[in-house]
Formats: sequence, C-alpha cells, structure tokens
Amino acid sequence: MLISGSIYHANAQTDSTAAPQSPVKTLTYIQYDALMKGADLYNMALPATLNGYPMPDDVIKYKFKLDLGPAQVTKITAIGKELHRKRLEMGPIIIRNERTLDSLFKTNKVDDGTIIYYATRYGAYQGELRNAMLQACYATANLLSPAQVKLFWTLENHK
Repeated sequence: MLISGSIYHANAQTDSTAAPQSPVKTLTYIQYDALMKGADLYNMALPATLNGYPMPDDVIKYKFKLDLGPAQVTKITAIGKELHRKRLEMGPIIIRNERTLDSLFKTNKVDDGTIIYYATRYGAYQGELRNAMLQACYATANLLSPAQVKLFWTLENHK
C-alpha cells in the first residue's frame, strides 16, 4: 500500500505471499472474497454481540449444551439461513456499486449528483446488511431463555 505522496491502490502487494489480486480495483482481494462469500469482515454485529445478543450460527453450535428445544433449533436455524442469504445477496450489490464508482471516475463521467447517489447507496447497502445482522441477533436472543443466554456466553468465552 502506497500512502505518502503516492496513489493508494487497494490491490498493492508487498510480497509474493500476498493474497491474489481482486477483480475490483477499489477492493482488496480479502474484501472482495468476504463480500462474495457472505463473510462479516467488519464485525457489523458488535453492538448486539457485545451486549449479550448472540449470532444465530454461534448459538446453533451449542444446541446440545444449551438444551435447545426442537422449535428453538428450527427457528434459530431459519434465522441463520436468512441472514446468510441476505449476506450473499448484498455482497454482489456492494461490488457492483464499487465498480460503478470506479467506472464513473475512470471515464470522467462523474459529477456531484452521481457521487452523492453512489456514495449514499454504498451507505444504504452497508446499513441494510448491518440491520439484517443486528435483527438476527435480536431475534435469536428472544428465542432463548435468560439461562440459555447466560450459558451461551459462558460457553463462548471458554472455547
């Protein structure tokens, strides 16, 4: 990564062990890969998880130790699947927006209005993704008893 007096390039590599080059020059390969796979590179659920609202997939890992009932397993699994679907949906949308911004600047077809539109779209897409994650944590916690939530965090902190 070049900084002082140079052009920053998201794909700048410093050695031969660096990740492959991203197909989108405004994203690192790690960012691109995370978006395509539905991974949470930015810890978007932290407001929930740091305050006792667990991610659904994390709860399912402990379903036996938490003594989850069949209805709880079914509902929490469904929450996790919907969250994963949303992550996979939003990744390509965010990537497409990045490509559009890059293209607009590259072809000198940028103006105040297009910058405003695509920059705020980026924020809206990130917000939509974060909302899905926080809602999943909230819904998951609401399906657990207080004792299960407490046990979950004990198990999670001692893994």
